[in-house]
Amino acid sequence: MFQPRMAIRNSIAPIRPFPKTSFPALRAALLFAAASASIAGPLAAQDSSPQAGIDDLIPDSAVENPEDWARDNGPPIEEDDSAVSVEPDAPLADLPDLAVDWPDDLDLQPIEPLEPDDSIQLAVPDLPDLATDKNLAVERLSDEVALAFPATDQAFPVREDFIDRFEALSTIEQLSGSDDNIAQLAARARSDQELLDEILRAYGYYDGQVIRTVGGISPGEERAASEEATVRFNIIPGQRYVYDAIDLGDLTTAPDADELRAAFEIFSGDFVLTDKIVEERIDLDIALGETGYPFAAINEPELVIDHRAVTGSLTLPVSPNGKYVFGGVVSSKPGFLSGKHLAMIARFEEGDVYQRSLELDLRRAITATGLVSSITITPKEVTPPTADTPGTVNLEVDLTEAPLRTVAGSIGYGSEEGFRLEASWEHRNFFPPEGSLKVRGIVGTQEQLAGVTFRKNNFRGRDRVLTVDAYASTVDSDAFDARTIALVGTFEKTSTLLFQKPLSWSVGLEAVATDERNRVIGGIARPRQTYLVGAIPLFAQIDTSDSLLNPTEGFRLAGRFSPEISRSSGIESFYLRGQIDASIYQSFTDKVVLAGRTRLASNVGTRFFNIAPSRRLYAGGGGSVRGYGYQSIGPKNDLGEPTGGSSLVELSLEARVQTGFFDGALSVVPFVDAASVSIEQVPDFRFIKYGVGVGVRYETGFGPIRVDVGVPLNPDPDDSPVAVYVSLGQAF
Repeated sequence: MFQPRMAIRNSIAPIRPFPKTSFPALRAALLFAAASASIAGPLAAQDSSPQAGIDDLIPDSAVENPEDWARDNGPPIEEDDSAVSVEPDAPLADLPDLAVDWPDDLDLQPIEPLEPDDSIQLAVPDLPDLATDKNLAVERLSDEVALAFPATDQAFPVREDFIDRFEALSTIEQLSGSDDNIAQLAARARSDQELLDEILRAYGYYDGQVIRTVGGISPGEERAASEEATVRFNIIPGQRYVYDAIDLGDLTTAPDADELRAAFEIFSGDFVLTDKIVEERIDLDIALGETGYPFAAINEPELVIDHRAVTGSLTLPVSPNGKYVFGGVVSSKPGFLSGKHLAMIARFEEGDVYQRSLELDLRRAITATGLVSSITITPKEVTPPTADTPGTVNLEVDLTEAPLRTVAGSIGYGSEEGFRLEASWEHRNFFPPEGSLKVRGIVGTQEQLAGVTFRKNNFRGRDRVLTVDAYASTVDSDAFDARTIALVGTFEKTSTLLFQKPLSWSVGLEAVATDERNRVIGGIARPRQTYLVGAIPLFAQIDTSDSLLNPTEGFRLAGRFSPEISRSSGIESFYLRGQIDASIYQSFTDKVVLAGRTRLASNVGTRFFNIAPSRRLYAGGGGSVRGYGYQSIGPKNDLGEPTGGSSLVELSLEARVQTGFFDGALSVVPFVDAASVSIEQVPDFRFIKYGVGVGVRYETGFGPIRVDVGVPLNPDPDDSPVAVYVSLGQAF
């Protein structure tokens, strides 16, 4: 009915309204135009020129000023001289003789009263006065708005959720202020009344009523009980609707129809809840994607309400479109990242049931390589499904290469380390697939280095990395002076920012030639000593924390063990370097996190002086005891030189307190650190140093920026009174 009317309406050209004018003049003009048209009709049959249209017969000038047009173009209007002029004050003429006799002698019969009939009753519904019902429980949300509900929870069991939703969306709550008057509240109250009606329907109350009172004036009252500008809504929910029929389209045609139906947890007899429809639609979509249906489609739901039966019928059109298993992976750039390599890093094998989460996981893994700027994965049917056998889909991966070459540099200064300039060049796919080559150099007050690193990501498995690093360096620290050439190879599976793993590990081989001596102090040169070292460094870590850079819950437990052989001055030594790190994180509130860590380390198997100074144990610095210089804590010789030790114990405790500054991005962190380094293989705690201080953390999108200021509590004469540390991420 509606669409045809719209079609007819749209087919009629718009008509321009005539301006107000004298009706006789307009009538004469139109009659004249019509007459002219009727006269011109027969002549048009003999004339080859086009017939005049309505715009020719009635031009725009007739529409704009019809009186002038009629006077200039119409027939002359003759004046009627016989018309009699009437004076306004003249009396009215006598009316014609119309008279009816008044019925003075009419005799009317008296009306006999009816006898009362007790069987007749008025059809008055027994309903309470909803607006003034004293049995409503009032929930005052603020000074300006209150909600009144049925007193019993059984009459309205969703009260708490209802209030929370209303407070989040209420116009009165969002725009409340001390300057509000009754007129402003009335306008907002109308909007909130509509909102309450919508929320009632969202919870299945389609016959509910919302009664609004503004300014404290209730229906039937002449004035408010209070002069405060308030709004009260009486919520009369009525009967709650339930589901009658539920139609899920073609879901029954799927081989896993029963399991998929169980994923959609709405059944006949359940209360109607529109939020639940949205949630269960998502759950069903996930179930389809995780059980082999890459081409499944779910259309928009339709809910039909039957007010007479107090029920709702739900229709959700579902098309499974066949069940499939994984085939292969096809790359759009096989010379860059081949399909074979992409299939190797995928977490599925050919023939596994298709899962959307595994497709998304492959996308994340390819993104984590850092070699692509965009990626699109599309399932493509290879073989269609049959009644007994699922079909097969290949994953077609369309890649766009990212810039592969990187030049990086950094410059910094520390009160303990001096100047440091670092630069590097890297090609991240120099040896496809995922084989990078990096050349780096460091020039600084205490360190100079030149090195080349080869790194093969996803080597023989997902998240496994092979690294070969060759470098030559010179280090002149407070503890030692070392000139080193090293070749280090590592095969590892470690956590990354995109893939934090509960278990990570590494195994390596290390060959080192180093010429070292303790630091020169006061012009006295210590003798140099050459060490040839071979090592097998091993590492394993259990990580239950919730973040790599900014953990708030969980713990980490890591162990490092390196069997080593060292030869120096004809003496060959075998020893084991071992270190255990543990840290724990606990949130006490949403703004306070308490974090603690400990480190235990020891070099066992040989005498202390048989180990190269660069491989001994030291403490102090931003990752150890804040307030002291790097490697400045430990035993010292008669010249005040740190000699390092064979055992180490460190403890740290800090509170990370979030502030309200910068939208909560700024945190204040008080801390206390302690460490002891001993010459003996078992700690004797002869040299214990304490540091305290406070730091700030500024949370960014990729981790917190850390600035710590530490003060040594029991410094040595050469220690600075204060130390500052800047880095990315927490201290531990």
